[in-house]
Amino acid sequence: MSEARDESDVRRLEVGGREIVLVGTAHVSRESAELAREVIERERPDAVCLELDAQRFETLAERRRWESLDLRELIRRRQLAALLANLVLASYQRKLGGALGVVPGAEMVEAARAAEALGIPVVLCDRDVRVTLRRTWASLSFWRQAELLATLAASLFERPELDEAELRRLRDRDVMSELMQELGAALPALKRVLIDERDCYLAERIRAAAGRRVVAVVGAGHLEGMQRELLAARPVDLAALEAIPPVSPVWRWVGWGVPALVLGSLAWMALRLGPEVAGRQLGAYVLATGLPTSLGAAAALAHPLTIALAFAVAPITVLSPAIGAGHVLAFLEAWLRPPRVAELESVMSDAGSPRRWWSNRLLRCLLVFVFTTLGAMGGAYVGLYELLRALFSHR
Repeated sequence: MSEARDESDVRRLEVGGREIVLVGTAHVSRESAELAREVIERERPDAVCLELDAQRFETLAERRRWESLDLRELIRRRQLAALLANLVLASYQRKLGGALGVVPGAEMVEAARAAEALGIPVVLCDRDVRVTLRRTWASLSFWRQAELLATLAASLFERPELDEAELRRLRDRDVMSELMQELGAALPALKRVLIDERDCYLAERIRAAAGRRVVAVVGAGHLEGMQRELLAARPVDLAALEAIPPVSPVWRWVGWGVPALVLGSLAWMALRLGPEVAGRQLGAYVLATGLPTSLGAAAALAHPLTIALAFAVAPITVLSPAIGAGHVLAFLEAWLRPPRVAELESVMSDAGSPRRWWSNRLLRCLLVFVFTTLGAMGGAYVGLYELLRALFSHR
């Protein structure tokens, strides 16, 4: 390893009488994988810390393959949105790595293997990715959430072209600091959760690692922030950084307000205008919610029974914020067409091709979730508008 590379990619810190070596990497770089291994073999530290949580480490190290995924359990726990975001992000990272002939996260796997070969303990220091995703989502406004979803969707169609020279430039301290500043200016809430909070979390976990000399392999985007946090030695409340923010009371009112308005309006019509008028409006509301939800299921090429039942499921689920049409119909699709082992194994490569989302059963379940959720939400507000319009026109 050259001296120039040491200066740009490796930071050596003295913290509380201990030596901490930070190794900044690009997660899709062959050079980064070699750098991580070389530093560990040279330093022979007492512990190696990785910017990974247990879930991502098991996936990268192939200790937990996709065929072990319990899709129905994920749906029951309402974690499809997190799975979808994780898949899209991983797919984009895989495209970057594919152009370079390297597996995304290879530097983390290489660091773990080098440490295990030398009998050095490996410490997984990152926050659970599901917590990070949920905190990220909760930190954004409605319009920022829509912007993020659009960006993730657009990434499926991108074909990034970066060579090792470009990756070296992006790992450079000044360029990466500039990128972080741009992110903070454009989306401060996103940077706070994805970068700043994790800088604090990673620094605290590294400080807690045993031994006088520690090597920490982290993404280059964390180098500046982690160096500041480690040298400042401020106590960090990990429990606070792992907490899921509660749903805003505004959304709770909106969630229960729509069912209350629908049921209240129908009840008023039945009492003042007669059951026949209320029945017609109920039928119109069922059509307004059921039809777009069924169309969403059809657009996802769902099972015919899923498409048919979507019409009945939507009017019921939109009246209960605790039950989403997307989750119910995705569960039904997974039960009718359970993903095959081969499809689970190829899900990462399939996620990078928009057309394969309709042929891979796991990805199709996610499409059913997204399209029927959008259909039910849109139909609920259209139906409510028509219901209130009819209500006031009869007054």
